Amino acid sequence: MTIDWQKTPLIPAVAQDARTRDVLMLAYMNEEAYNLTLSTGYAHYFSRSKQRIWKKGESSGHTQKIVDVLVDCDGDTVLLLVEQAGVACHTGRKSCFFTSTLRDEIVLDKEVDTDAIYGVVDTLYHTILERKNAPAEQKSWTKKLLDDQALLLSKIREEADELAVAVEKESDAQVIYEAADLLYHALVGLASRDISPDRVKQELARRFGTSGIEEKESRSK
Repeated sequence: MTIDWQKTPLIPAVAQDARTRDVLMLAYMNEEAYNLTLSTGYAHYFSRSKQRIWKKGESSGHTQKIVDVLVDCDGDTVLLLVEQAGVACHTGRKSCFFTSTLRDEIVLDKEVDTDAIYGVVDTLYHTILERKNAPAEQKSWTKKLLDDQALLLSKIREEADELAVAVEKESDAQVIYEAADLLYHALVGLASRDISPDRVKQELARRFGTSGIEEKESRSK
């Protein structure tokens, strides 16, 4: 069975532990990610939020070594049998499938400290996404912001102004405090648009080595 990439340029890819048969995660592949997976022997995916190809474990070291690749009968989904190093989920759990809808509870404990692996910004962003997708009865400030765009926009403007004032005439500690407030609200803004902070990092990397004047001039061309 071959994959018709013209018909399905992005296909679901399920990763399953080759030894235990535990289902670990669901991600997506384009043709390049699929070919990289076959040629390197390690799982590569295309991230819809990051808008780029990523190797599983590129930040954490929790790679997925390929044991076998199975294509379904329609040729539009793949099953990866893998040797999982560490854990599969960015939350620090063995599997991404850890919430029971029927029991309304978390069924897997965290096994690793995600802050130490991914950094607090990425961890905070994914926590914000969890709040975004939480049931309506689970109230939080984050969810209130996400449900009220006018409030969110006003808070981003407010926090930006407070940071500017702190930089101008307040203590270092206050500058740090206000910068943290602005960063949090900026991440909520990104989450409201389903934009991963990784894409901001990519934009900063693109600008690296280009002067600010050149970068601004390039926007008007």
